[in-house]
Amino acid sequence: MKVATAADANAISARAGGILSAFGLTPGTRTSGVACGGAFLAGPAGPELRTFDPTTGAELTQVQTAVAADYESVSAATHAAFERWRTVPAPRRGLVVRELGDALRIRKEELARLISLENGKILSEARGEIQEVIDVCDLAVGLSRQLYGNQMHSERAQHRLTEQWHPLGMVGIISAFNFPVAVPGWGWALAAVCGDSILWKPSSLTPLISVAVQQIFHEVTRGTEAEGIFGLAIGPGSTVGETLLADPRVALVQATGSCDLGERVTAALGKRGARSILELGGNNGLIVLDDADLDLALPAVVFGAVGTAGQRCTSTRRLILQRGIAERFIERLVRAYGTVGIGDPLDETTLMGPLISKQAVTDYREGLEAIAAQGGRLICGGKVLDDRPGYFVEPAIVRSTPEMPICAEEIFAPILHVFTVDSLEEAVAVNNSVSQGLSSSLFTTDLRSAEAWLAATGSDCGIANVNVGTSGAEIGGAFGGEKATGGGRQAGSDSWKAYMRRQTQTINYGRDLPLAQGVHFDVEG
Repeated sequence: MKVATAADANAISARAGGILSAFGLTPGTRTSGVACGGAFLAGPAGPELRTFDPTTGAELTQVQTAVAADYESVSAATHAAFERWRTVPAPRRGLVVRELGDALRIRKEELARLISLENGKILSEARGEIQEVIDVCDLAVGLSRQLYGNQMHSERAQHRLTEQWHPLGMVGIISAFNFPVAVPGWGWALAAVCGDSILWKPSSLTPLISVAVQQIFHEVTRGTEAEGIFGLAIGPGSTVGETLLADPRVALVQATGSCDLGERVTAALGKRGARSILELGGNNGLIVLDDADLDLALPAVVFGAVGTAGQRCTSTRRLILQRGIAERFIERLVRAYGTVGIGDPLDETTLMGPLISKQAVTDYREGLEAIAAQGGRLICGGKVLDDRPGYFVEPAIVRSTPEMPICAEEIFAPILHVFTVDSLEEAVAVNNSVSQGLSSSLFTTDLRSAEAWLAATGSDCGIANVNVGTSGAEIGGAFGGEKATGGGRQAGSDSWKAYMRRQTQTINYGRDLPLAQGVHFDVEG
């Protein structure tokens, strides 16, 4: 496996200044991480957040975070913007989102390079992430003329019964480091055309890309009807996050993160009856049957397990092989892992960059130790590359059994469990045996097996694919999972409905007042 060297790290560090300068940022200086009303707040009072390049471990810059008073300023201003924005016709709201998508197109390369610098994602994937937000903007523009309600026939004469969708309110978005632009973009693009304002609390691991996107929000909306609908509050979850969850002005929280985060969000919002869209842990299974096209399955498994250094919510974590092809597929998989270039994410030839942080490296190491203690056998990779700067590890393949407790947990790192089964029925049972239910895949050339997998008795996940890997979902379909993954849906299909409130309306245009269900209640006055 190709790895980064110490000399590479020095060159990469020198390059950081040029990437940051595209957004007015300078290494070693401070920048505000709090914005409302179309501008950044000068000198928010929260502790300084140090940001690091995961490729070198070097500090990039410091971000000034929010305290309670700063959050209050952002919330009040962003909610006031909602009260104006909701009165703007939806097609006009769509025009603003179209302009945001155009601005992202223009800055695509600069944004992608900043993602690679701060997040460690390889440049190809970072470009794909920005393209995904551009695509969501296009989708949202079309939806701005299709926020349909229904009309039903009333049982009462000279009555009309309809359903209409109205803007919901201020939407709180709590986003994760692994897709710092795309996943919040699934929310803000739809929320904006639906007439909502957005209060964004991004991950503290990737604050700079959030500041850069906020700059674009300001540039596009300045002087328009949308000015002020995007608020930003960077800060710890224990302060900013908890304050957002308790804020009665936040009508909906879209949260991406661990299952533990989902429990906290659900408990907090349940106390005040607010809504949530949760996209939480994924412990995704990929099944390869004896009749599968192995040439098709192999790259899907490698990308699913190694892409984004195993830090996608849709990363392939459990490989379920039918016994007839198991050994030869594992041999091919190990050879393929040996070709994965590990190193500088801004190098076009790199296929796997670093993990996001020192803590992520610790989690990787401890995960492998727990697997070994429970009887798992390492067959490929598994080393922490601590002879060089940065947070690099080798992607690991382990022979495990579904009964091992660690296999029910999501280790957010490039660790792939391999199981062997005898039948499709056993494979489906293994796939469905964990508490998470985000993405799942089956590789087969048999129509009956494919349809059984997609039936009600097949995969219990929110995403079920045939001859497609677990990662890389398109934005046209609704994205989300079942069980402990949270049940929320984002991006395409009818996901826009979560960002609006539905109102049933009955209009009587006659001269009588009949009651529904034939009820009589006669009074005289």
